[in-house]
Amino acid sequence: MDSILIIDYGSQYNQLISRRIREMNVYSEIVPYNQKLDNFKNTIKGVILSGGPSSVYDDFTPDMNPDIYKLNVPILGICYGMQLLIKDKNGLVKASKKREYGKSQIEILEKSILVKNMKQKSIVWMSHGDHVVEIPEKFKIIAKTESSIAMLENSEDNIYAVQFHPEVTHTEEGNILLKNFIFDICKVEPDWRYSDFINQTVEEIRKTVKNDRVILGLSGGVDSSVAAALIYKAIGNQLTCIFVDTGLLRYKEAEEVMSEYKSMPNLNIIKIDAQKRFFDSLSGVTDPEEKRKIIGKEFFEVFESCKSQYSEAKFLAQGTIYPDIIESKSVHGPSATIKSHHNVGGIPLKHSFEILEPLKYLFKDEVRKVGIKLGLSKELIYRHPFPGPGLGIRVLGEVTKERVEILQKADAIFIEELKKNNLYHKVSQAFITLLPVKTVGVMGDNRTYKYLCAVRSVNTSDFMTAQISRFSYDFLENVSSRIINEVEEINRLVYDITSKPPGTIEWE
Repeated sequence: MDSILIIDYGSQYNQLISRRIREMNVYSEIVPYNQKLDNFKNTIKGVILSGGPSSVYDDFTPDMNPDIYKLNVPILGICYGMQLLIKDKNGLVKASKKREYGKSQIEILEKSILVKNMKQKSIVWMSHGDHVVEIPEKFKIIAKTESSIAMLENSEDNIYAVQFHPEVTHTEEGNILLKNFIFDICKVEPDWRYSDFINQTVEEIRKTVKNDRVILGLSGGVDSSVAAALIYKAIGNQLTCIFVDTGLLRYKEAEEVMSEYKSMPNLNIIKIDAQKRFFDSLSGVTDPEEKRKIIGKEFFEVFESCKSQYSEAKFLAQGTIYPDIIESKSVHGPSATIKSHHNVGGIPLKHSFEILEPLKYLFKDEVRKVGIKLGLSKELIYRHPFPGPGLGIRVLGEVTKERVEILQKADAIFIEELKKNNLYHKVSQAFITLLPVKTVGVMGDNRTYKYLCAVRSVNTSDFMTAQISRFSYDFLENVSSRIINEVEEINRLVYDITSKPPGTIEWE
């Protein structure tokens, strides 16, 4: 297939670039900046250099791979990728006091195939401190912001560069720009489908697993459910699914999850009650990173204890998706760690399983599309995401059974109100967080001193960026009234109005 090669320079948005391209039915692949590219010459139609956290003048900064030019295909540099191209072509990049983070407005100054059908002025998403101050020979400036050169073109050598991130949803016309590069400049044929992903992944699973057995950690969420369906399609009864009741689930979720899986009768599902071991291991722990890693470790030990029961299963399968990985550690290049996800950062260095993660390069919405293709129910597919560490990262501070039960009651009311008001499927993820803070209140003319909790709800397509859900005050007031009246231990609510970035969706 025609494909686009993405060179990883450490951006948190690398896979988002790939996702945008796949949405155009074009295959794309991400490789480290220092990988040899000899094997890619026959299929690559274009190369994109990603952004990254480095400065082009830092010590040990990722450098230009000379193999890129040997491919003799169009190149698009994004953010750090732009600065690297300019430096490599003898232009000048400097640090500036006028840094740009977040929304900026670009103005297109020159005609270019890269900006075909774009408005003269539009909003873009910036994230840089260094600026291009002198452009190399053959390059011309296509667009500027108030404080920086925003777009460059060298049409003779088929090199293009943008200082902003066209791949994020906040860049209003980013998709138009990427389509111009993919189809008009690279001349790619759109011939990749989700069915191709399923067929390719099923074949890879069969080749990897062969005649061995697989244990899969099934959580009840969309990711692990789709992973289970995909692996079952590949190896059938060689798969055993383990649902662990950690005590950190939502109100009555263990019963609901097992009931929902009746719609997948072919799956062999075993439920294990491990509440005591999880609460014991979290006793006295308040640091969020430590909590995540403890929860991941406990999950892993549960699976290890199951291993011998299932013919010494060789593989442990997980519903890990790309945002889990990119926030936990660098995948291909030097990207920064944001937080450890339990099924990424919690895996011990020494263990007896081989890890199977068939969805690890997909985003949430892509996983859902694969699930629909595999025939999973829409109720299961469109449930709100629930983090693997569960309420362990929504009870801030020490996690105790009592505090989890308080949160379960409050969270259940919020979700009930969302569904009652036909809002549940209009938002992407919604939940309550219990804070390690008590506040003074007045109830029945008496002083109260009880817990504070925060309401969180966001809208997003890929979970890499997110905007707050804009509920009516009447709705929020009703949620607050119900929780305070029905959950004795809570006397105050606040609504979280932080987007991602700068926040993350979960508080911990």
